[in-house]
Amino acid sequence: MISKKLKTIFYISIPIFITHGLEEIFNGFYNIDWSTKLVIGFLNEMSVPQATFIVFQVMIWLSFIVFAFLIASEKWRLRLLILPGIIYIFELHHLWKAFESWSYYPGAITAIAFPVVGFMFWKELLNNFKLHGPH
Repeated sequence: MISKKLKTIFYISIPIFITHGLEEIFNGFYNIDWSTKLVIGFLNEMSVPQATFIVFQVMIWLSFIVFAFLIASEKWRLRLLILPGIIYIFELHHLWKAFESWSYYPGAITAIAFPVVGFMFWKELLNNFKLHGPH
């Protein structure tokens, strides 16, 4: 069973993710970041409608997979929470890039919240695994 505290921490992170995404969009993150170029760079070679359609299709496919796990069992719901936990850690790269260049890096301002939220999230997630186990 997923604790109320873990759910609350995740719910609090949703507006942070939205604000962070907007900061990335408005500051051209997609033009400079290696991970974005790696994951969606091939879309630059396509027309906008084709690229939009492909992104939509992939999102639907991933949603179906996630929904399948969500309805499988409570333990799968707990396991799926590892994904946002990994994202909290990955978002530290904004801070690293800003530190490395000693200048603003798109997404760095809102990324400051991720170590705090991520620490609380992982602490509570590990407590949930101790109590309910992944088995």
